[in-house]
Parts: sequence; C-alpha cells; structure tokens
Amino acid sequence: MSEEYSVGEMPEVLGDIGGTWESESEFAEVDAAGVASAADDGEQLQEQPVVAVVGRPNVGKSTLVNRILGRREAVVQDTPGVTRDRVAYDAAWAGRRFTLVDTGGWEPNAKGLQAAVTAQAELAMSTADVVLLVVDATVGATATEEAVARTLRRSKRPVLLAANKVDDERLLPDVAALWNLGLGEPYPVSALHGRASGDLLDAVVKALPDAPPERVVTGGPRRVALVGKPNVGKSSLLNKLTGEDRSVVHEVAGTTVDPVDSIVELDGDKWRFVDTAGLRKRVRTARGTEYYASLRTKSAIDAAEVAVVLLDASEPIAEQDLRVLSMVVESGRACVLAMNKWDLVDEERRYQLERELDRGLKRIPWAERVNISALTGRAVQKLAPAMRRALASWDQRVPTGQLNGWLSELVAATPPPVRGGKQPKILFATQASTRPPTVVLFTTGFLEASYRRFLERKLRERFGFVGSPIRINLRIREKRPRKSAKKK
Repeated sequence: MSEEYSVGEMPEVLGDIGGTWESESEFAEVDAAGVASAADDGEQLQEQPVVAVVGRPNVGKSTLVNRILGRREAVVQDTPGVTRDRVAYDAAWAGRRFTLVDTGGWEPNAKGLQAAVTAQAELAMSTADVVLLVVDATVGATATEEAVARTLRRSKRPVLLAANKVDDERLLPDVAALWNLGLGEPYPVSALHGRASGDLLDAVVKALPDAPPERVVTGGPRRVALVGKPNVGKSSLLNKLTGEDRSVVHEVAGTTVDPVDSIVELDGDKWRFVDTAGLRKRVRTARGTEYYASLRTKSAIDAAEVAVVLLDASEPIAEQDLRVLSMVVESGRACVLAMNKWDLVDEERRYQLERELDRGLKRIPWAERVNISALTGRAVQKLAPAMRRALASWDQRVPTGQLNGWLSELVAATPPPVRGGKQPKILFATQASTRPPTVVLFTTGFLEASYRRFLERKLRERFGFVGSPIRINLRIREKRPRKSAKKK
C-alpha cells in the first residue's frame, strides 16, 4: 500500500511518471524511456499557396474560415471588428494543402484603428495567390464591396465571390444581383450551417496555382510565443523584429485578438514568432471575445517551445503579470523575460524595479532577463542569444551516472528531513524526459516540498538549466503486505 498524501501534495507528486514502484527493474525502464524521448525528429515544412479571405466588417469571414478549417480556430462574435490582424491557418481540401489568411474588415476611407486593420487586409490581398471576397447576401453589394471589387479587378489575381448567410432557398434570387460586381459567378454559401461550402472549396482548389516543388526542411524554426498583459508592447515587438507592420498596433489595450505568427530571421537563425492576445483576466472569468482570445493564447503557449514574457518596465509589476508568468511555468515552456519600454525607465524606476523583481519573481529566478525597447529597437537583438540558452537548457539531458553520482554526494551532506518518524532514502534518480527536463526520484518515502525545492536549486547550480523549468517527480516504493504467520 502506498503512503497517504494531503490533497495539496497530490498534483506535485503523482503524474505520468510519478506514483509508486515495486522492483528495481523499473529504474532501467524509466531511464531507457528517457533516453528515447531525448531524440527529436524535427519538423517538416512545405511551401503552400495562400488564400486571403477579405470583405467588409461582420459579413462572416471568420465564421467561414472556421467552416473551411473544420474547427473553431478564429475568434467569432456577433459584433463587427473582432478580427483585426491578418491571421494564417493551415487548411486542406481534396488533397490540396493551402494557407488560409483571415483578415479584418476592409473599409474605404477608414481612420484610426480601423485604418490599420484595412491596411492589413490590403496587404493580405496583394500577397495572396487567390482572394476570396465574402459578401453578406442578406444585405447585397454595398459601396464598400464595389470599392473592394474595383481594387481586386486591378490586382490581376484569381478572385472568388462568396455570398454568405444564404441559409435557405429564398435568398438565391438576391445572390444573382452580385454578378454586377464584375468578379464572376457568386457562390451562395452559409458559413454558419455549412451550406454549399464544399462547392466553394472546389472552386478555391481549382483556382490555386500549380503546387510548387516540394521543399522539406528538417528541424524547422523554433516556435516563440510573445505573451504578456494587454498593451505591454507584444505587437510592437513583432513589428520591430519583422521590419513591417505585421500586427495592428494601437494605444487601445486588447488590440490583438487572434494569435499572429511570422517567420523572423534574427541573429542568423529563423524563428517562428507568435503574437498573442493580452491576458487580462483568468480564462474562467473572461467573457465574449476575451474568453476565446484567452483560449487561443493558452494554446499558442502550449504549442510554443519558448515563451518571451513581456513586462512593462515603466510600470509596477501587476498581479496580471504574475498570472501570465504562472501560466508559462505551468505549461513547461522555456522562458525569457523581456523588460520592455526600457527607454522610459529612469534611475529611480530602475531601483524600484529591482526590488519588485526580487519580490515578485521568486518563483522563476532561473529566467533570463533582457532589457529592450520595442519602440526604438534597443537591445532586441539580445533576445536571440537568450532564447538559444533557454532552449538549450530545455533540451538538456543529464546522463544517469553523472546525475546519481552528484545526488549521492548531495544527500550524504544534506539528507532529507525525517517524516513520520522515518527518514526517506533516495535510491535512484534519472532524467525521464526533456522539454521540460523532468527528473524522477525513486525513494522509500515522501520528500517534503521544501527539500524538493532545495534539490532543484542545487541541480541548477551544478548543471545549469538557465531559462528552463525543471520538474521533479517522485516514485515511492510501495509497501508490501506482511506475510501472515504460519499456523502451527
């Protein structure tokens, strides 16, 4: 029978590779599994044609994107202006793979934030292989659609016209009026119900250019998630790194809703950066687009290999900053802290900031800090070396013999504290996995959380692991039932 644990201790101890053990043969099994997991097959990349979905606000572009993808990927709400950036997704139909780009609403003579959204849509149209113009069939062609049609006719690239919100046969006569846009046959569809979406996709695939020669690359760009609270400068940093207005930037907090990814060449290497929505509230308490944006941000963190957490150095560290950091640590990703807006920090603020970091970041003293300014470009080139060091630690594996030799000396000098009148022993240790580094300790009893933190601190002092979380799991020897006394 295994030992009993309190409710608070259970999640820390028991996991996929935690629990109990009976025989020493399990030492070798876990160690062999850890060696096998250290191999990384890399990633295969292939060039794909691009299909841009454009139209004025609230015609159902993101709903149609979700219908084509077959899943709820783009954030959708029954209010105009939810999508702002151009967001790319991998899609496939009839054996053809292509990149589907969702855009914000296109409006002529737009100003302010909407002007930046329109600029992103225009850029998507100019760089796509096929353009899919979505029109609300219940409204018909407005002056905005006529302006878009004139622009698309001059673009000299394939354009398909989707008449959306045709939920029943009664709207079919209204669809015929869309021939006046001069873009060819309108395809009546219902993105909400999926009506005739297959016919539209057949036309999209037919309009795609011939497939480019397959180019397979092993070990693609490392995936980086830019995370932080709203208005901390994530989109500005992505734009500075890419050298273009890849993300919409505005003084209004919460401008980014969908994750925006870009391939960036930085310090001689290519990286896949993902700009995420600012996390304002807990996911369970968020509502509307904020709820779905929070889910997309969490998924982007889980899909990334390293998270660059942006903090506003000019403002005090807030509870929301700590919540974002906790989410990254719990996800097990490598981590780099980017202290943004450093151009606004004076000597007095630097002194206050050091004290705030000492108090607020006790949980992740291992994360490397880089002082940057996304606005001026100050020290952004230092992010690449910091990310490389964090990823090297995230991929690091300590040989079992070296780990046990170090651990035996440490335990001899500082043994585990006595618990329940008995002193637990650590019989064997192995690094069961990487990404993040996970060490499994085979023990005769439970180890207090304070002693596990002590082991983690000493492990970092000896083997490094800068920028990477470390997980320490326990496998406690199961107590065998005593044999009953033989009857005389």
